[in-house]
Amino acid sequence: MLESRIITAQSDDKYIERMRFEGEMLSDVDIARIEFESVQFIQCQFIKCDFSKTSFYNSVFDNCNFANCSFMDSYWKGSKILTCKGDGSNFSKSYMKETSLADGSFRYADFSSSVLENCTIRDCNFTEAFLSEIRLKKPTLKSVNFTGADFFKASLKDIDLSDCIIDGITVSDTRNELRGATVNAEQAIELTALILGVKIV
Repeated sequence: MLESRIITAQSDDKYIERMRFEGEMLSDVDIARIEFESVQFIQCQFIKCDFSKTSFYNSVFDNCNFANCSFMDSYWKGSKILTCKGDGSNFSKSYMKETSLADGSFRYADFSSSVLENCTIRDCNFTEAFLSEIRLKKPTLKSVNFTGADFFKASLKDIDLSDCIIDGITVSDTRNELRGATVNAEQAIELTALILGVKIV
């Protein structure tokens, strides 16, 4: 049902609203530029699908798998991404506003040059994700694993990272990205070691 609805929307008004899709599986489907309003995706699987320039308003992805899919230039407002697998997905140049990400996996995902405004990220895995030049505006970060994530040229000023794992993150040689960030005592030791170029044993 979802694929046929998408095909119809692509040739019509590119708009889907107030629908619930459960247990759907789509592969290599072009979903680009469609606007979703109050749509629920429950236990859906997307394989190599293109969501670029897609908009999501008050919509929900719940227990879905969209690993390695493209969400480039997508727009999100008032939406939720819950217990989803987005490893290797591409969210670069996207804009998320008042959107929640919880209990999800985004290993190696690309959020470079994206903007997250008033968003909540909780219990998510962003190990080795690409977050270069990301702009975080008043985020709430709880139990997020940023191990090995790339924060090159991303301003973390006024960002509270104290409840997150930031081991081995990548920043520029000047470490300006970390200026003004809030960290806990253990993180401060690790970051000091990073800045000094020493190893803690």
